[in-house]
Amino acid sequence: MSEAVIRSSALMAAGTLISRITGFIRNILIVALLGTSLLGDTYNVGNTMPNILYNLILGGALTAVFLPQIVRAAKDPDGGSLFISKLVTLMMSILVAITVIAMIAAPLFLSLYAPTFDGREERITLLFIWFCLPQILFYGLYALLGQIANAKGSFGPMMWSPILNNLAVIAIFGYFLFSIDEITLNTITDRDVAIIGLGTTLGIVIQAVALIPVVKRLKVGIKSNFKFRDAGLGKSISLAGWTLIYALITQIGFAITVNLGTRVTKEAALLATDSSLISTGLGFTPYQNAYLIFLLPHSIFAISIATAILPNLTRKVQASDLEGVRADLIHSLRLLGIVLVPAMIFFALFGRNLGSAIFFGIPTEDARFIGKLLSAFALAGIPLALNMIFTRSLNAFENTKFQVVANFVINLVAIVLSLLAYLTLEIQWKTFGMALAFSISYLIGVFVTYLGLRRYLHHLAHRLYLLLYLKLALISSLLFAAAILLQQVALRMGVVEINQGWGNTLYLTLVLAFVTPLYLLIAKKMGVKEVGEVVTVITRGKVAP
Repeated sequence: MSEAVIRSSALMAAGTLISRITGFIRNILIVALLGTSLLGDTYNVGNTMPNILYNLILGGALTAVFLPQIVRAAKDPDGGSLFISKLVTLMMSILVAITVIAMIAAPLFLSLYAPTFDGREERITLLFIWFCLPQILFYGLYALLGQIANAKGSFGPMMWSPILNNLAVIAIFGYFLFSIDEITLNTITDRDVAIIGLGTTLGIVIQAVALIPVVKRLKVGIKSNFKFRDAGLGKSISLAGWTLIYALITQIGFAITVNLGTRVTKEAALLATDSSLISTGLGFTPYQNAYLIFLLPHSIFAISIATAILPNLTRKVQASDLEGVRADLIHSLRLLGIVLVPAMIFFALFGRNLGSAIFFGIPTEDARFIGKLLSAFALAGIPLALNMIFTRSLNAFENTKFQVVANFVINLVAIVLSLLAYLTLEIQWKTFGMALAFSISYLIGVFVTYLGLRRYLHHLAHRLYLLLYLKLALISSLLFAAAILLQQVALRMGVVEINQGWGNTLYLTLVLAFVTPLYLLIAKKMGVKEVGEVVTVITRGKVAP
């Protein structure tokens, strides 16, 4: 992997880290204000709707399929400005139309994703959907400008601008937390819903607009151009057609997840008077928050590395340098393991403690339930990252057809197992079963995705990264086992009440302070050279010798 790619990965990882930290603060405030039951679901369903529709229609195309086309167009005498102008004009026109149609069809979407909602929660959810749907337009603008910047070798701004989005939403929810004693499903007003919904949308607007000066600085001239005939968009549109099918499959699976999650929330609310039901926060909101925590290391490293290598892979594919492609893939997969292997073991073993430490503004059982879901998601950490790297490699070969096949298998497994969990498990375990279904689907799906990649690379030296993963898993497991042993000693001595208040935060801080340096030291002593490389790149901005 080239020094430029590693530098780009480090820059994006730093931006993503700060973005995720501010995103955590944002989610903590949202949960503290709205809770994890019905009111929380009304907001999360409403705010998720623009993501669903955007990803369904254009998301995958804008974030992956069009980038190789932009890279190719950059070789034109005008630097690709004509092609990019026509692409931006076409995509923004489509996004405006989608936004208008979605606003009109909002009640239909509500009936699909939250069919059991009625009365007050139905009205509030619909208002949140209306106030959040304009985000579609600005998600598209952000993705377009970001991919143009990536194609030109500028990776950092796309990862840093979401921080502005998070800060805007933090300000909105911080205002409510400090100015209003409590908001419930019955006390929240239409004005409150408007401020929260439009404030959330404002964050996406800021995130997108922040990239405009970045693209201008790269000297990409973008002007409205509606002359689409003979514009060279035919191949892009053809590839995007397969991506649309890919996104449709994904969103069908997600729709079923949201549908089942909101059903669990409603059932738990109806059973709230049953003393045997400890928590009513058992549905979609805790599922989504656990998933966001699970994605933290994935977003910081896996997405950063995958985004950085895609333009480079594309150039090597176009130059028929398959050995270079293999080398970059193996190096990327080894780098991913250094962070993801211990992170997933940490989530699996300490999920409940982490949930209590992060979501301290809600009842303890609600927070611990989020942590329990996190432990179930942890099984998907490595296969999800592998699947993403293999998928990005297929994008470099401009093969979106096989991605559809693999995605169909992943979602089919997840849907079948999620339905089985919902129909057969006790209400306290339904959402946990859905999280396990997600993990199992990627454990199976990553093999299917690799079969598609074999058509081009024929073989990968899997032992070069799988044996590394086993070595890293052994090191981190032993260290975390030692931390758990120390926990038991501390409990018996009465040093701290770990499961209450700040005890969780203190305990987890001590665990990470104990494990992290020892893990890096032992891994480096055992010949894992990428450890030094990653640390050197992040701390000094250069590749380790």
